[in-house]
Amino acid sequence: MEKHLAGTCMVCDTALEGPIGNVMRVFGIHRSTQNPNLCNRCGTHFEDGKVVELTVLFADIVGFTTMTSELGPEKTYDIVEAFFQKANTSLIKHDAFIDKYIGDAVMALFNAPIQHMNHAEKALAAAFEIQDALPDLAKQFNRDLQIRVGIASGYARVGNIGSKDRKDYTAVGDAVNLASRLEARANPGEVLMDSIGFEMVAKKFPNIKPEYLNVKGFKEPVQAYRVRSNSSQRLLSESISLDAGRTSSFGSVLFAILGAPCAITSILGPLSIILGAGALMGAAAPFFHTLDQSILRIPLQAIALAGAFANLYVIWRGYRKLKAQDRQSALTLHERRKTWLVGSMAVITLLAIGFEVYAHTYLNHMGLF
Repeated sequence: MEKHLAGTCMVCDTALEGPIGNVMRVFGIHRSTQNPNLCNRCGTHFEDGKVVELTVLFADIVGFTTMTSELGPEKTYDIVEAFFQKANTSLIKHDAFIDKYIGDAVMALFNAPIQHMNHAEKALAAAFEIQDALPDLAKQFNRDLQIRVGIASGYARVGNIGSKDRKDYTAVGDAVNLASRLEARANPGEVLMDSIGFEMVAKKFPNIKPEYLNVKGFKEPVQAYRVRSNSSQRLLSESISLDAGRTSSFGSVLFAILGAPCAITSILGPLSIILGAGALMGAAAPFFHTLDQSILRIPLQAIALAGAFANLYVIWRGYRKLKAQDRQSALTLHERRKTWLVGSMAVITLLAIGFEVYAHTYLNHMGLF
């Protein structure tokens, strides 16, 4: 799996390895457990409480109950663990967000939070790769192993859900329910897709005909397509690859420290407020007699200037992210007020420094100050 790990978060470009990655870990930013190609803040908060378009994949081992009865818990545990390791490798390679494990099944989300237009295609490619790994597992454990896969695309509400003591990031909606139901109706070694997801890959599988299934929980018959791994799978896999290696810019590092990389739950973090207040105090240095000396005033104002520009940059970058994803209204009233507070402090800091420089150069030179 290591060869599939990105050096930076695939959502916010925050460094996840190397010297800068070590600095990020000091600030509590590290790889997400759901997908190590994400940072933990994007993996936890991205799209929290939003309805998004996505593809959901369910995959489980065929005959799990019988296998448990025949082999016992210890041997079954080893098989399931090996299956999950293979599944994780393929899912992460195709930018899935691993939602949860349920017994012998895995649930994964595509297009949230790592966004791709061909999210159903990525889900199908991941499903085929998982199936291709089963012969090796079967040989390893000397047992016939097959899986069923259900894939459905549509809209779902994603966010953290649970009790006050524990919350997990998950998706809730028809796409989730349908993927689970399709997985249960799939035959061994087969992927059963809904019509929305299949439309994204239909050109690769022109000979597959639809069928209509009566699915529990859905009033009308569901149009579905049964897809099996074949030569078309190779074309599919070749058309999908990890994004080219990204680099972590100074701006992304600054945004990761002072703001929230996902720019959803907030644009600014607590450090930005502290920095804003500190910069404002630094700009006010000339108004304190003991600090109005060049040896003290100039370094303080240089730090204040850097702090003000840093906060303004973070605000600009955060709003640019929101605008690019058409979510300008994603921030709460509290977050908007915090952003205005920090932005105002930065502007006042720049004005104070500008006035002080003007006073010490032009007015002093004219003998008016």
